[in-house]
Amino acid sequence: MKEAQILLVEDNEGDIILTLEAFEESKIKTKISVVKNGRDALEFLYRRGEYTEAPKPDIIILDINIPIFNGHEVLKKIKEDPALKIIPVIMLTTSSNRKDIHLAYENHSNSYITKPIDIDEFLKAILKIEEFWLQLTKLPD
Repeated sequence: MKEAQILLVEDNEGDIILTLEAFEESKIKTKISVVKNGRDALEFLYRRGEYTEAPKPDIIILDINIPIFNGHEVLKKIKEDPALKIIPVIMLTTSSNRKDIHLAYENHSNSYITKPIDIDEFLKAILKIEEFWLQLTKLPD
């Protein structure tokens, strides 16, 4: 099985560390690229600037509350682009606001998960993402 490429778009250093730690416990080999704002997420996906050698992600884990372009803006750009729209995007955010949830699905998010506050629950949520999206689900090439 090939190494799964994951793009994590997250600006909270603690959440980045927890996510990386959770994926280290994964049964699937993963390569996680981290960007901390919406502009860098798009630069990574379009392989521009410092990201010309960026791998195409198998899944994108996207926070809403990120600088420059927020997660909703990034999601909309991804899902409007024929080359990117097939990449599953999982919104992983602190927001449980119904408006954010509705907007995420309106813009074709593949999943919306509210980040648990408890560290153990956060780690379990990441492992469930890995189990569903990288073990159970068949992803496009």
